[in-house]
Amino acid sequence: MVLATNSDSEEHLHSTFASRYVRAVVPRFTMPNNSMPKDAAYQVISDELMLDGNPRLNLASFVTTWMEPECDKLIQESVNKNYVDMDEYPVTTELQNRCVNMIANLFHAPMGEEEAAIGCGTVGSSEAIMLAGLAFKRKWQQRRRAQGLPTDNPNIVTGANVQVCWEKFARYFEVELKEVKLSEGYYVMDPAKAVEMVDENTICVAAILGSTLTGEFEDVKLLNDLLAEKNTETGWDVAIHVDAASGGFIAPFLYPDLEWDFRLPWVKSINVSGHKYGLVYAGVGWIVWRTKDDLPEDLVFHINYLGADQPTFTLNFSKGSSQIIAQYYQFIRLGFEGYKNIMENCMDNARRLREGIEMTGKFDIVSKDIGVPLVAFSLKDSSKHTVFEIAESLRKFGWIIPAYTMPADAQHIAVLRVVIREDFSRGLADRLITHIIQVLKEIDGLPSRVAHLAAAAAVSGGEVKTAKMSLEDITKYWKRLVEHKRNIVC
Repeated sequence: MVLATNSDSEEHLHSTFASRYVRAVVPRFTMPNNSMPKDAAYQVISDELMLDGNPRLNLASFVTTWMEPECDKLIQESVNKNYVDMDEYPVTTELQNRCVNMIANLFHAPMGEEEAAIGCGTVGSSEAIMLAGLAFKRKWQQRRRAQGLPTDNPNIVTGANVQVCWEKFARYFEVELKEVKLSEGYYVMDPAKAVEMVDENTICVAAILGSTLTGEFEDVKLLNDLLAEKNTETGWDVAIHVDAASGGFIAPFLYPDLEWDFRLPWVKSINVSGHKYGLVYAGVGWIVWRTKDDLPEDLVFHINYLGADQPTFTLNFSKGSSQIIAQYYQFIRLGFEGYKNIMENCMDNARRLREGIEMTGKFDIVSKDIGVPLVAFSLKDSSKHTVFEIAESLRKFGWIIPAYTMPADAQHIAVLRVVIREDFSRGLADRLITHIIQVLKEIDGLPSRVAHLAAAAAVSGGEVKTAKMSLEDITKYWKRLVEHKRNIVC
């Protein structure tokens, strides 16, 4: 029989918050020398996490923040499965393949009845875009080498509104990024300007179905038609990748007649985020190719040290199975009808929020009626206060709403954006409208920060600045402030 020591007995008699483990400061950057009880470890971490924002009120993010308890249970039951062990977990692999085929059919891939789709699950759309870009680059290299032409200067054409993962792809894999600049009132890629930038070194043109900035769908059909004409004239084979991270699970249900997918012959690959409007927690994306010929075989690796031959085309190796299983749950649980109902409800709530914001008379709506369910809006008058102040003031109510400036050449436009997800209800929309009105009243009674900053910026180093230059300085100041708050270590 082992008797507890006095210290052990005393420790068990104390409450969690009175124990020495919680009263002492836990080391932040080095591993503690000693262990602690599991309940104390849990409490220490749980307490720190209370200072995070509420995910449900994080309206900056497109990522799913709520799933049904039954799906949460499936996720917990499969959290210890390594997806890459396909021979050990064949059913999980089969579920991924079913998801790929469901998505390919949703996007009108030209498959036979018994033909398997070409694609895979990824860690979000960022990995999917890297894989798609690599496939385009390799296909371009193969064509150039067969023609005896150099392969040292590939480029990709996108709009300046692309998500940062496209810039990462270009930098990491040494591809020149040719961006179509934006303009005031037109915040997506102009297909005509994009095709003008295409040359013999262009590996593909990337179109966005659901711009991160405004939710707007780019005109993939027009891009396809213009690119087809250019390819016919030049003999090139420049194709299209559609970044449908946000819009891929919206367009098929709300705009079924919109041609943006594999119905267009020059669309060769599409990515979509399962963790956005695919309605799964963060960590899953999908990439689908039109046909097997569009994915170069030499990019696919074959391994057998896990028990059987396994083809793999990923940038990661080990990863969890939970999100794959959760995606399959949503597909069979909701079906086409369920997804359609959810997306319609999101759009209804977006319209309600838009109407409430317009009724204040203080804002211009920047987002469009057709696209991702979000509301992007800018101040009509920024001479006294800015959207950055509004975003900062809304934080006190718990709302996390981003304020940002547009990319080149519309960087003088600053907007707020509210993303409407499945768990954003009509009641929350009305409450947000009330808080926006309250914030507007409060800041109207405050001294103008813009005037203060303008006075400081008007004369710099003895140099008198124009009103436009001062406004640019103010915008830069607020951007630096926002970035500082994002990056600061707490």
